[in-house]
Amino acid sequence: MPSLQDELFPSTPGKFKIDRNHPMNRHFHRCFASTTTMFFWALFLIALTASYLSFQSFVDSGSRYFSVSWGGIQWEKQLRHSAQTHRPNGLSVLVTGAAGFVGTHVSLALKKRGDGVVGLDNFNSYYDPSLKKARKSLLSDHGIFVVHGDLNDARLLEKLFDVVVFSHVMHLAAQAGVRYAMENPNSYVHSNIAGLVTLLEACKSANPQPAVVWASSSSVYGLNEKVPFSESDRTDQPASLYAATKKAGEEITHTYNHIYGLSITGLRFFTVYGPWGRPDMAYFSFTRNILQGKPITVFRGKNRVDLARDFTYIDDIVKGCLGSLDTSGKSTGSGGKKTGPAAYRIFNLGNTSPVTVPTLVSILERHLKVKAKKNVVEMPGNGDVPFTHANISSARKELGYKPTTDLQTGLKKFVRWYLSYYGYNHGKPVN
Repeated sequence: MPSLQDELFPSTPGKFKIDRNHPMNRHFHRCFASTTTMFFWALFLIALTASYLSFQSFVDSGSRYFSVSWGGIQWEKQLRHSAQTHRPNGLSVLVTGAAGFVGTHVSLALKKRGDGVVGLDNFNSYYDPSLKKARKSLLSDHGIFVVHGDLNDARLLEKLFDVVVFSHVMHLAAQAGVRYAMENPNSYVHSNIAGLVTLLEACKSANPQPAVVWASSSSVYGLNEKVPFSESDRTDQPASLYAATKKAGEEITHTYNHIYGLSITGLRFFTVYGPWGRPDMAYFSFTRNILQGKPITVFRGKNRVDLARDFTYIDDIVKGCLGSLDTSGKSTGSGGKKTGPAAYRIFNLGNTSPVTVPTLVSILERHLKVKAKKNVVEMPGNGDVPFTHANISSARKELGYKPTTDLQTGLKKFVRWYLSYYGYNHGKPVN
């Protein structure tokens, strides 16, 4: 009888002899078969998991693709139709922030005179988006297509410039408001700096490059006490983060002009007001609260000095914007390479007649026929400045800019719009 050793180990090297009928061998075979089965099941589960993850990745990618609100044949057709000019030597303009206050008025003015206009807006919730959607409907009624998208979406901007050869860009998109910067500072960096750079990258890479006109702000004058404010004055003492991002924007645009030959014009707006305005502005919130019988807060500067602003009516601002577009000259780069110097300009767009805030309130009371309940308090350290006053001699000379609307007339037009838009009849809301 063979020994146990002979049963387990063969006499011929390299060969393994198994007696399947031996009890120990039958046990070994079952273990081996069980292990093999588990191994194959493990491989199967691994393959199944890998397949699921790959499929999930595909679904996620597909979801992101199909969730994009732009692109497609019909979308491109709308772009081209909206950008089509209807006058000799008409401009084809991309207006960012088109559903905003100034953006809406500028877009309508361009379209009215026969220029092609395509709008871009992200419809953020800084203030009631329903007002922006109402402006979008107004633009749509006049044949202006507004793309819903973010300024930081480089792929979207690339697509816009691929579909339409824009001669000009009117860059009005920005995170506005001085006080809100204390609540959400990152939104200002995202929109006013990162968004600006993303747009300029698209502009410098376009062929041909468009000329760029963009909205800076009178806030860049910051704590400057010299009046009236002139473009040559120092702007290195910002009083708010908003002002700092606009000043940064001026430095960034200068760099792109110098390196890439982009024709760039910066416009320092002074307290723009009028119909379809921004609800966060004082004249707008004062009107709302006065009509609702709520108190308004009127700030005073140090030593009980009334705050004063160079209030500028929207129609005058629009004239300055169009004048800037018409005189901008061409960019000199090609596909991101500069071939010669291009224009770089900065202009004040104001009314040159500062008015105190109490005077603004008294004018609103007269137009609304309602007495305001006023809380007069000292101005907090939130970035506001005590006064603004524009020197517009450069804009007069270079752009033919001439403001014609005083505050009394402008507020009368605003109140008429406000009462109509919000459904008021003789000072009372219409049910």
